[in-house]
Amino acid sequence: MGKMEMITNTSPRKGVNNVHPTPPPLPAKAPEYGRKGIFMSKRSAVTRYSSASSTARDLWDSLFDGGYRADVTIKTDDGGIIYAHANVLGMASPVLRGMLKRAKGFGKKRSISIHGVHQDAVRVFIRFLYSSRYKYEEMKEFVVQLLVLSHAYAVSSLKRVCEQQLEHGLLNLENVVDIFQLSLLCNAPRLTLISHRMILSNFKAVSATEGWKSMRNSHPGLEKELLESVIEEENNQKEKIRKSKERKIYLELFEAMEALVHICRDGCRTIGPHDKDFNQNQTPCKYRACKGLELLVRHFAGCKLRVPGGCIHCKRMWQLLELHSRLCADSTSCRVPLCSNFKEKVKKQSKKDEIKWKILVKKILRTKRIGGSVSFIASSTSMSS
Repeated sequence: MGKMEMITNTSPRKGVNNVHPTPPPLPAKAPEYGRKGIFMSKRSAVTRYSSASSTARDLWDSLFDGGYRADVTIKTDDGGIIYAHANVLGMASPVLRGMLKRAKGFGKKRSISIHGVHQDAVRVFIRFLYSSRYKYEEMKEFVVQLLVLSHAYAVSSLKRVCEQQLEHGLLNLENVVDIFQLSLLCNAPRLTLISHRMILSNFKAVSATEGWKSMRNSHPGLEKELLESVIEEENNQKEKIRKSKERKIYLELFEAMEALVHICRDGCRTIGPHDKDFNQNQTPCKYRACKGLELLVRHFAGCKLRVPGGCIHCKRMWQLLELHSRLCADSTSCRVPLCSNFKEKVKKQSKKDEIKWKILVKKILRTKRIGGSVSFIASSTSMSS
C-alpha cells in the first residue's frame, strides 16, 4: 500500500474503471483588436493590439486610480489633489522629472503643483502619462487645456493626439481663434496653418466670436496681421478669378482658330470649300466653336456692310482672320481666305498695334500649351519679328 500504483490499459485494477482522464481544453486564441470605424478596423493589417497590451493598459489605469504606493501628490486649482508615482511622471515628462527633483516633502513623499487649468483636465493629463488612454468626451471638453499641458510638460505623444483630434473635428468657429494663438505659442505649425485657413475661409463668422474680441483686446498686433492676411487672400482670389476668365477667353480664341481652319480646309456640315462634297451622314463635328463660327462666316459672306467698322459682326470676322494669319505657319498653302493678305498688312502696321497683336498671340499659345498640345504653331519668324 505504501507504493504508488499506476493504472494502465494492460494491468487494470479491480474496482477501478479503465478510463483516461479528459485533458484540459487548449487556451483560446487571443483576440486581436485593431482600429475600428473610421479610425479602427478589426484585424487591421496596419496596427494591431493584442489582449496582453490591453491588459497592461488596464493595469496602468488601475495603478493610477488606486494610487497604490503613490509617492507624489499633485495640487491643482480649487484645492484638488491627485496622487501619482514619481517614477511614472519622471519617465513620461522631463519637465515633471525636474520638478520632482526640486520638490520638497515629508519622508519619501513629494508634492508638486499644476495650476491654471481645470482639475479634471489635470487628471486626464496624468492618466495619459500612465496608459496613453483618454476618453473622447474628455478630449472634446479639455482639448485646449491638454494641448497647453502637453507643450508645457514636453509630452509629445499627447501633443500629437491633440493636434490630430483638432484637425479631424474638434476645431470649430468658436475655438479657432484660441487654437490659432495657442498653436503659435506651442510651436504647432500644421495646426497654425489649418486654423489660419479656417479663419480666412469663415472670416465674417469668426470675427463675431468671443475669441476674436478677446484677441483684439489682448493681442491687437495679431489681429492686424490677420486682417492684412484676409485682405491679401481676397485680392488673391480676385486675381485668380481674373486669370481664369482671361485663360477661358484665350482658349475660346484658339478653338475659334482651329474651327476656322477646319471649315476652310475640310468643311463642316453645310459649309466649306467649293470643291467639298457634303453628304447627309456626316460624323458630328468635334469643334465646339464650329457652329457659332459657321453663322459668322455666312453673315460675313452676305453682309453688304462688310468694311471694317461698318458691322460689328463683320468687324469680329476681320479680327479672327487677322489673328489666324499671325498664328498660321504657312500662308502659301493655307486655305483660309485673306491669310497671305494679312501677312503683307503686318509689315505696314504701326509698332504699337504690332506689339498688341504679339502679346495676344503669345498669351493664346501659352494658354493652349498649358491646357494641351497645339495643333498648329506660329512660325518663329512671325513671333520674333
